[in-house]
Amino acid sequence: MIDKLNTTGIILAGGKSTRMGTDKGFVIFNDTTFISHVIAALEPFVSEIIIVSNDSEYDMFKLKRVADKFEDGGPLAGLFSGLEYSETEKNIVLSCDIPLINKAVLTVLVEAYDSELDVVQLESKGETMPLIAIYKKQAMHQILELLEQGERRLRVAVESLKTKTITLDAKLDPFVQNINTASQLKEIRNEFDN
Repeated sequence: MIDKLNTTGIILAGGKSTRMGTDKGFVIFNDTTFISHVIAALEPFVSEIIIVSNDSEYDMFKLKRVADKFEDGGPLAGLFSGLEYSETEKNIVLSCDIPLINKAVLTVLVEAYDSELDVVQLESKGETMPLIAIYKKQAMHQILELLEQGERRLRVAVESLKTKTITLDAKLDPFVQNINTASQLKEIRNEFDN
């Protein structure tokens, strides 16, 4: 089991949200913002949460917010910024567009943690999920090297690190959906809205 005191939560909220047309972190689902759902799911597992975003609107959550060090560096740059500011070896990294994320999913991730590895990520429906993962702080060195070489693809970084992938039980698949479009939002509202 992961040690909450030595674990930081990092939420990446710096995306352009072009398909949604608005900042995904602030989209409302079940009367609260996407990012509030992610924060609530993370809290039982971590001692601190860092939001990576250049948008000062996120300061309303009274959490540490850090800006991206690399402009237009995508999620890889956001991951680096979060890891650099983290003070713990273990870091649960989530994107802000997974409002259905829950304790059951994060428990699977946390129980699979292995201190010999750089990354433990989930896989759902044949897709790996590097933004529902645990990263060791030391992974930031390899990530920085890649960013400095102009690499922006998160999957390339994950493949270059010591990584374990955990296939999620099918019954948990719905809870790791990325909601990127208005039609996907409508679907989950129809299925999961209280």
